[in-house]
Amino acid sequence: MGEIIKLENGQLRVPDYPTIPFIKGDGIGPEIWASAQPVFDAAVKRVYGGTRRITWQPVLAGQAAFEQTGNWLPDATLAALKRYLVAIKGPLTTPVGGGHRSINVTLRQELDLYACVRPVRYYPGSPSPVRYPERVKMTLFRENTEDIYAGIEMGVGTEAAKGLTALLKEQRQLAKVRFPATSAYSIKPVSKEGTTRLVRAAIEYALRNNELTLTLVHKGNIMKQTEGAFKNWGYQVAEEYGDRLFTMAQYQALAKTSQHQADQALQGARAQKKLIVNDVICDNFLQQSLLHPGNFAVIATLNLNGDYLSDALAAQVGGIGIAPSANINYQTGQALFEATHGTAPQFVGQNKMNPTSLLLSGAMMFDYLGWEAVGDLIRQGIAQAIASQHVTADLATSTAANVLSTSSFGNYLVSHL
Repeated sequence: MGEIIKLENGQLRVPDYPTIPFIKGDGIGPEIWASAQPVFDAAVKRVYGGTRRITWQPVLAGQAAFEQTGNWLPDATLAALKRYLVAIKGPLTTPVGGGHRSINVTLRQELDLYACVRPVRYYPGSPSPVRYPERVKMTLFRENTEDIYAGIEMGVGTEAAKGLTALLKEQRQLAKVRFPATSAYSIKPVSKEGTTRLVRAAIEYALRNNELTLTLVHKGNIMKQTEGAFKNWGYQVAEEYGDRLFTMAQYQALAKTSQHQADQALQGARAQKKLIVNDVICDNFLQQSLLHPGNFAVIATLNLNGDYLSDALAAQVGGIGIAPSANINYQTGQALFEATHGTAPQFVGQNKMNPTSLLLSGAMMFDYLGWEAVGDLIRQGIAQAIASQHVTADLATSTAANVLSTSSFGNYLVSHL
């Protein structure tokens, strides 16, 4: 029997034989899980022998849950995830016409997994549309519970929409709505609390990993009271760290009296390898991440921006099929690691899809547990497989590639760890 992971005095306490719930997922989910789990177990055994081992506990969500229980996300699953703190999952179907708007979103909100963490790295041998994909090395912190994930939507002609129209008229702002009679509305909440805990997590990560830049990505030039506030609150959090970092807000304040003094302060901070906190408008970031990806290391951004950015960055290094993801609450210790791609129902049963996203998410999970040697071993195995072109079809970059099935790719990794 496995033991329970706990959070004590702000620190994760991981037993040698922890129980970790897993959700196979829908569509190709069971196939990629069947490929990935033996790799996880083999890597743990290779590093620790028999002194540590995962006890995997299956839990239900998605189509399988609905078919067996009539519920897309059973209460028993939420209870297990809360009890055991750390879990991993495959892709899940979004119900059409009823039920949860998104099971993934519901999980993140129910467990208050406020930080979606997505490291973007290039593995030599992966296909890429850019000339220098090796320059892309970023970790994105996306706010995971607010913005459009908590969006309040009002359809055309509904009482809610009529009420908002009346309120806007009362506050003399209705002129901003071009066609009020046929307008639908969406409201996106962005809070100081939600922003500061996300940015603090990103700063802590950057300092812990000796990163040199942290960039707040926003659209504050247009949405001043939400995304502009995100930027301002982010800088306020950075001020709490004193001399451990330098912010472009400090630079701009110094420049008001002396440009020379501001330049010297920035040069000094860089010379001391301090973390530099800056901000970039989101559309400019998309351009700069293509032209000068080496200028960015850690990114903190709002939910919708993060959705765009994470997929765009993943495209530069091989696609979301090899992009890992973690959803974490650093305050409670709750964490859910997941494949970033969809369920791909058209490929079910063909045994040809790439399990690397789930594998790399598992490597992140082992890092989170403090079993970094296991995570490193998995990443090294994947790097070797891609470099030698022992890959699934989506990563084959030459006719000489050894194209493997989903299951064969997992077997290859197990035999080469």
